[in-house]
Amino acid sequence: MATSPTSEQLLVIIDPAARRTDGESVRIAKDVLSAGAAGTKVCLPDGPEEFARALARRGSRRPVVIGDDRALTRAVALLHRQRALTACVLSVVPVGGSLGVAHALGVPTGAVAAARAVLDGAERRLDLLVDDSDGIVLGALRIPPLPLVPRDAEGHRGSRDPWDRYDSPDVYDGPDARDGSAQDARGDRRPHGAWGLHGARGSGGARDAPDPAEPGDAGSSRGDGGSGADSGRPWLRTCQSLVRTLVTSRPSRLSAVPGPPGPARLRIEVDGVTLIDLDQPVEAVSVTPGTDASGMVTIEVRPLSLGAEAAPLRARGRTVTVSGADFRYRADAAIAGPVRRRTWTVREGALGLMLPGR
Repeated sequence: MATSPTSEQLLVIIDPAARRTDGESVRIAKDVLSAGAAGTKVCLPDGPEEFARALARRGSRRPVVIGDDRALTRAVALLHRQRALTACVLSVVPVGGSLGVAHALGVPTGAVAAARAVLDGAERRLDLLVDDSDGIVLGALRIPPLPLVPRDAEGHRGSRDPWDRYDSPDVYDGPDARDGSAQDARGDRRPHGAWGLHGARGSGGARDAPDPAEPGDAGSSRGDGGSGADSGRPWLRTCQSLVRTLVTSRPSRLSAVPGPPGPARLRIEVDGVTLIDLDQPVEAVSVTPGTDASGMVTIEVRPLSLGAEAAPLRARGRTVTVSGADFRYRADAAIAGPVRRRTWTVREGALGLMLPGR
């Protein structure tokens, strides 16, 4: 579809996370866009619902998203559900903490350069991965997604783990957030499935068994203040001291998520042909759409090495099906699962994105 970017009116949707993260870059991008396109309309949604409403009511305006990878994938997912991707050309100015997907698609990461690409760039059609729950993947799909972390390490580490942001359902935009088929069956819709990152099944966190009573409490319950009868029973003091020592030195609890990510037994089929079966454990799987609108994806499977390092298996195809025991996967900037089977299909040239002219 031919476009005339410089003559079109723009709808600039500024993601709230971008405003909080880098307000200066947001201001610069907004000024460049407003100066370069007459009648530019700026929308400042306060949350995902207002974001979706603004995009749905864009009319004939060309949407421009200022935000990070999550804002970009959210906009593409909304347009996909509206069946409007074919007739729409999307633009993005990457601002925020996670910009890897936008950069991989060819979008400049500087605010001025990205805004100039919105105004003076050219439309480029890109392939899109769509799964059987209507979820989308722009950049890369990876299995497995997440390591196991000790609880006390999470509470005391100096730098924030980049995966922590996915432990909140507020930031989860994965495919299962749309259909809930995998999570609803387990009574939980959190991004890490029924077994939460920091807790037991169906709860906000793992629960400790009650700690044994302190020695003074035991004595106080009899009204003797911990002396008197206890002073004549040294074996009781020995037991209390032992209990106190065990409680103090008990190992830190670990998250309930399986990990660290280890070998998994998965059946991977490419266009109906089995690439690897359940009898051969795998360490990692990646699926990457092409950047040339070829309608093909590249699949790489790393089998478990026993002795000599096993060579990765590679294939190209239009559909990829992964099945086996419950597994999670990372799709762009979100973690989804657990699921037992998922099929991804390439939609050739489904996404129109404004990129710098060649």
